[in-house]
Amino acid sequence: MSLPVKITVITVCRNAANTIRDCLESVASQTHDNVEHWVIDGASTDGTPEKLAEWQNEFGFRFISEPDAGLYDAMNKGIARATGDVIGFLNADDFYATENVLGEVAAALSDPDVAGCYADLRYVKQDDPGRIVREWKAGDYESGAFFRGWMPPHPTFYARRETYEKWGGFDTQYRFGADWELLFRFFEIAKLPVGYVPHFWVTMRLGGETNRNLSNMLANHRECLRAFREHGFRAGPLFPIRKYWHRLRQFRWKGLAPRSDGK
Repeated sequence: MSLPVKITVITVCRNAANTIRDCLESVASQTHDNVEHWVIDGASTDGTPEKLAEWQNEFGFRFISEPDAGLYDAMNKGIARATGDVIGFLNADDFYATENVLGEVAAALSDPDVAGCYADLRYVKQDDPGRIVREWKAGDYESGAFFRGWMPPHPTFYARRETYEKWGGFDTQYRFGADWELLFRFFEIAKLPVGYVPHFWVTMRLGGETNRNLSNMLANHRECLRAFREHGFRAGPLFPIRKYWHRLRQFRWKGLAPRSDGK
């Protein structure tokens, strides 16, 4: 009897000693049987490497700790080390919404013609992960949606390893928008067949690098416009407005505790 599809989960971190255990526990508790978990640490100075060494046998992950050229360089290191048939990312501050997320990923990709899949995401308070702030309901993808400001939550996106081998990883010339550019490339340029699963897969603590301040947000917009140009398109000056309008339509604002079923 063949093993279930092998899924590689990549976690990139730097100075995440206070939160990464939740992430490690979340991956280790998944009911899917065939999971490889790589932690790519960027030479943390807060004791993260020591904690990773302490917890490695308990949670069964693999890790490296070395300097990198930024977030997306570290993510590419993870892709290069992945041996799974499917690759996804879970941030060091984040955790899965249920224990069956990777099982749902495997089910979504059981059709060999489907190249990737994505789902919904919840944002919680940094210091109170039981308190939901808002929900990101991605919705179904339609061709051309990126030009109208749509995108799926990248932490919920999983793709076959062969997709990365054919279409490349993260373009490290982008400091804030390489995840957007990669998704744009996969969805709109490569026209890869992707599936949407209308369940919550990831719980994210607020405080991501891109959305940390107005300057970073503006830099992200500029990089999105640059990606359009480099792929031979023009989005127009109203794209940032469309992007935020579409994001607001995807968001649902909350003030309640998470449900246990992830739906």
